[in-house]
Amino acid sequence: MVHETRSRTHAAAQEEGKVASKKQKIESKDQERGQHVTSKNKKSAENKGQDAESEAPTKSKKLKAEESEPNGKGAAAREFADFCKAIGEHLSVEDMRKILQANEQDASGSEDAVVPRCEDMMFYGPLEECPMCGGQLEFKEWKYKCTGNYSEWARCTFSTNNPSRKSPIKIPDDIKDDFIHKWLKQQEGKEFPKRDADEEAHIFSGMMIALSGRMSRSHGYFKEQIMKHGGKVNNSVLGVTCVVASPAERDKGGSGGFAEALERGTPVVSENWIMDSIEKKEVQPLAAYDIVSDVVPEGRGLPLGQLDPSEEAIETLAAEVKLSGKRAVHKDSKLEKDGGCIFEKDGIIYNCAFALCDLGCDMNQLCIMQLIMVPENCLHLFYKKGPIGHDQMADERVEDFGSRVNDAIKEFVRLFEEVTGNEFEPWEREKKFEKKSMKMYPLEMDVGVDVRHGGAALRQLGTAASHCKLDPSVCFLMKQLCGQEIYRYALMEMAQDLPDLPIGMLTDLHLRRGEEMLLQMRQDAESIPESCPEADAFWTEISNKWFTLFPTTRPYILRGFEQIADNVASGLETVRDINDASHLIGDVFGSTLVDPLSECYKKLGCSINPVAEDSDDYKMILRYLEKTYEPVSVDDVVYGVSVERIYAVESSAFPSYEKIKDLPNKVLLWCGTRSCNLVRHLHKGFLPAVCHLPVPGYMFGKAIVCSDAAAEAARYGFTAVDRPEGYLVLAVASLGDEITEVTGTPGAEDAQGFEEKKIGVKGVGRKTTDESEHFTWRDGVKVPCGKLVPSRNKNGPLEYNEYAVYNPKQVSICFLVGVKYEEQNMEVVADDE
Repeated sequence: MVHETRSRTHAAAQEEGKVASKKQKIESKDQERGQHVTSKNKKSAENKGQDAESEAPTKSKKLKAEESEPNGKGAAAREFADFCKAIGEHLSVEDMRKILQANEQDASGSEDAVVPRCEDMMFYGPLEECPMCGGQLEFKEWKYKCTGNYSEWARCTFSTNNPSRKSPIKIPDDIKDDFIHKWLKQQEGKEFPKRDADEEAHIFSGMMIALSGRMSRSHGYFKEQIMKHGGKVNNSVLGVTCVVASPAERDKGGSGGFAEALERGTPVVSENWIMDSIEKKEVQPLAAYDIVSDVVPEGRGLPLGQLDPSEEAIETLAAEVKLSGKRAVHKDSKLEKDGGCIFEKDGIIYNCAFALCDLGCDMNQLCIMQLIMVPENCLHLFYKKGPIGHDQMADERVEDFGSRVNDAIKEFVRLFEEVTGNEFEPWEREKKFEKKSMKMYPLEMDVGVDVRHGGAALRQLGTAASHCKLDPSVCFLMKQLCGQEIYRYALMEMAQDLPDLPIGMLTDLHLRRGEEMLLQMRQDAESIPESCPEADAFWTEISNKWFTLFPTTRPYILRGFEQIADNVASGLETVRDINDASHLIGDVFGSTLVDPLSECYKKLGCSINPVAEDSDDYKMILRYLEKTYEPVSVDDVVYGVSVERIYAVESSAFPSYEKIKDLPNKVLLWCGTRSCNLVRHLHKGFLPAVCHLPVPGYMFGKAIVCSDAAAEAARYGFTAVDRPEGYLVLAVASLGDEITEVTGTPGAEDAQGFEEKKIGVKGVGRKTTDESEHFTWRDGVKVPCGKLVPSRNKNGPLEYNEYAVYNPKQVSICFLVGVKYEEQNMEVVADDE
């Protein structure tokens, strides 16, 4: 386990500190009690002193060797060690607390925390408060780190190798020890020494590492790197922190040391662990580089976030949804099979989910609490809390309260307050909640069923299609829109497909909070400089906020408007649209309906009809696609596109063509969308973008954005190489009487002006369609169909033209184009004989 490995890694150093502290304490007590050594012992000591003198040349050589070691600070380290030993003999822990308090330093915590804090302060000087949050700095992992809170959402991330110090050191009047006062007298007028805080030199500090088998470089090279960065290398597997080997060595059966490590349960990791730890200046989790645990009985047991993304995808796509909505009993409770249901009383549903993400202290947790009633009035409390995506590290229990309803409710309320720092009733009744530091935040689940559970599984789709009365082509579309697959894939790609959380069934209140948070972070980000400690703290805080509200297995620090657009704004819109699909589809495939696909089609409230391949509309769309498409590149592979089917669409959710055709400046434009967003578009029409961001896709503010290039729409429709099917939307948009052309990135005020005036905007791309090939379709609808050519705007932010419409009543979806992405530049290479 990653966390267990980390704790083991640091346990040795902590134990050494405890042993040293106990030794100092014993020696101090011996002196206080007036114990004296016997004359025999004195003589022995004198003999030892003579021996020591004879060994002086040897020690001198050793000292020089230490000082010549890379990044070595032998003399300074020994001087500090001697000082620590001395004050341990002259000061009690209570004295140390008083000295820390007198110098406005943190005096709380156990002896193991107070002693090193006081030692550092006395030798190197009292620390100034954190410049970011005003908290206390403390020497941790070879760096001074802040222990305070930047806000209720984030621990302070400030760290430094050279902190500011106060002067002079103050000693309370009631501490009379001569040694301390003499020491301070000697230091008067001197500058405090600088502590060796070279974190690179201590990356592997306290670790004993063994090297095994043939590696990509010589053992000598890796040994040098380990020792240069504070570690030690052992030829034996016995007592080492880990064994480093090449994955190829494992495939060959491994060396003797390899086998011995397996027998002893010693971690065996890839050599990349060494290089990545050095590159990131921090020892990396051993479990993330494990190369053998999949061959032992316990299995890998890694959290999802530590798996290779492709392995995580396979695992989550195959996972059973454990919690599908507000009234769903969690699978891990095992009470659903006994007829259990969520307990309700006085309008309160006793089912809560919480999350907490704090990247500053490497915390990413989820908590579920439920009161579950099983037949015969047996009430149970289910509680699960632990790291996201790592069930083996979770605290999970089911407590049987029998018929003691009040006791069960009291315990539920107590746990709510313990987990969140808030009272339960104000939250459940009025949704009043205040985020507390290092406490979890509630995730408001809606009443209903997550589409990953309620949608049709693959084995159900064939049966459903065989009973479907719809046109076969329409039935094919409904199979895709009502199945679980497209929604599972979309959430998997965002690493938000948590089985323990119905991310596809969140309340409108929760989604509004997400939108408010997005708008606030966009506003605040405008005034943040690109690089400074304040910027680091800001981006860490907003990342914590976002990944607490919308948990993921792979949280990271967002930075810049592009990441906000790609991961926050786009993610919010996708989750919103999946929630709409969940409400529409419901649990129709779990019912006894004979024709569930037709039932979903009726709920959609949309007329969908296949367009005949020999029709003029089909030929026009095919021509429009071929002229304005450019291959999509993914890594080194280029993808072309072919049309599979085309549907004509009409819905009461958006203006009919009959209404649109009477409006001015009508253009047939491409709109890109994920397949998981289609139900929302067909059911309720297009929604404007959630906010303005100075990047393509959001640069026009709260607008519906389309393009005259199928190539632009294809970027949104394309999802993954193993799922080549997608959809492009063709919509008729009226740009209004006035059209404004822009060549740069509109500012927030400009975008707001466009929104208020509801005028049509054309963003000129670096490529445009050849106007000589444009034509009029019907009823004056312009089709900007022409090959893509360079435009006059060679340095603009947009690659292709984009059109922004601010009034949803001016956009009508007309066609749905089913396409397939095909590899164009792949060559089949024959194996050598």
